[in-house]
Amino acid sequence: MTFPILSLLIFFPVLGGILLLGIGKENVKGVKIMALVISLLEFVISLPLWFFFDKTTHHMQFVERHSWIKLFNIEYYLGIDGISVLFVLLSALVTILCVLVSWNSIEIKVKEFFVSLLLLEGAMIGVFCALDFFLFYIFWEAMLIPMFLLIGVWGGPNRIYATTKFFLYTLVGSLLMLVGIITLYMQGGNTFDILALAEQNYPVKLQLILFWAFFAAFAVKVPMWPVHTWLPDAHTEAPAAGSVVLAAILIKMGAYGFLRFSMPILPEATSAMMIPMLVLSLIGIVYGGLICLAQSDLKRLIAYSSVSHMGFVTLGIFALNTQSVEGGILQMINHGVVTGALFLGIGMVYERTHTRKISDYGGLATNMPIFASFFLLFTLASVGLPGTNGFIGELLILLGSFLTRPWVALIAASGLIIGAWYMLWLYQRIFFNPVNARWNGIRELGLREIITFLPMVILIFWIGLYPNSMLDYMHVSVAHLLDQVTGNPAGVTSGVQLGVDAAANVVPHLPQVSH
Repeated sequence: MTFPILSLLIFFPVLGGILLLGIGKENVKGVKIMALVISLLEFVISLPLWFFFDKTTHHMQFVERHSWIKLFNIEYYLGIDGISVLFVLLSALVTILCVLVSWNSIEIKVKEFFVSLLLLEGAMIGVFCALDFFLFYIFWEAMLIPMFLLIGVWGGPNRIYATTKFFLYTLVGSLLMLVGIITLYMQGGNTFDILALAEQNYPVKLQLILFWAFFAAFAVKVPMWPVHTWLPDAHTEAPAAGSVVLAAILIKMGAYGFLRFSMPILPEATSAMMIPMLVLSLIGIVYGGLICLAQSDLKRLIAYSSVSHMGFVTLGIFALNTQSVEGGILQMINHGVVTGALFLGIGMVYERTHTRKISDYGGLATNMPIFASFFLLFTLASVGLPGTNGFIGELLILLGSFLTRPWVALIAASGLIIGAWYMLWLYQRIFFNPVNARWNGIRELGLREIITFLPMVILIFWIGLYPNSMLDYMHVSVAHLLDQVTGNPAGVTSGVQLGVDAAANVVPHLPQVSH
């Protein structure tokens, strides 16, 4: 019997949150220290996944499988592959940083805040590990509760509107996904086993219906245009830790859903919907970038930038070739690191200034040179400077999309130009405009805040200079995934051709590419 490391990773933070409830409210320091220790131990427990993961197989690893509800053939079934392993590790790391950035900024209901954060961590890791659809849905919905509390209790002045919008958008999408899950259960032999469902052959028309049922849940979570409007409000009102978790982990779950469910279970529908999904991704890239130029609020600007960056992710996924899909997965990690770091920085400066209006800033480089240096690095990584992690992910996506449709890559590349425009302009206004006298004597970053930034700095250069350290985990799993969709994991052109052929069979008016 293998050691149940995945169960430990899911339930250790949950148990830690329950133990936190036993600490008196007056012992605020004790609550913070215990929350930090729990999150650090969780990360240590996750490290064997990195060191003992077998990169040579696409099969699920660290598997735990037990019968749960026999009447409906529901199992407690966990496992990870090269697509999910990195997100488990990132979730464990990000939680530590969220505890650190919240050390002084959370002043009310401190114990309840850290309990919610730890419960959220357990649910997030559960989503990436679940291999039973029923179990996956439980974790997927369980995330809503602590995230709802983080925004609704510790958020900004318009937090009730933001949480309600976030909850309704995600709930409606999840209910449609539930209908799709039940349909798959009935059509796939009365099983919720995700891997077994992927081996079934479903009628094409049913696949298309299920594809859009899953799209409702996954596109909202990404979020893709036009179901993205909840994200800027949620980011704007969330506390710093809420924004970091939202950007680094939660919105990745939508793209993960496409990879784990839509592509292997509904391959013909995925191929048929390739062009519409690419178009929606391109709209998100360009629209998200252009609307950033009109923002006057720091957090809203970074929130809309996520719409653009995640457009690159879905573009890579639905270009349906090795380079693009691996680039999309890597860019999910990159976006989590860079945008998470940007929200950490915004949280730190907001703690000092209590304003998010860009026009209120100016000349911070004079009074906070260390912070300005960190933020410059994160800005350059966000715009894809060679040598940083943002570059290699976008490069792979553009290469893959060019092999699929050159015009797709051309339009997507314009998003890089727009991204450099709004991010560098933002940096200029905050750090190099005339010094605002209000910030004379503003406190520089402390040791705790510098330590909070360091893991993100390391990852930016590590992935940027040695991307194969991450890509090696994906190669075999992505090849197997594309084999399920296209029948040719290694080939690029032929894999794309299969996708177009399938699309033409279902939607006859789509043009075929020449052989």
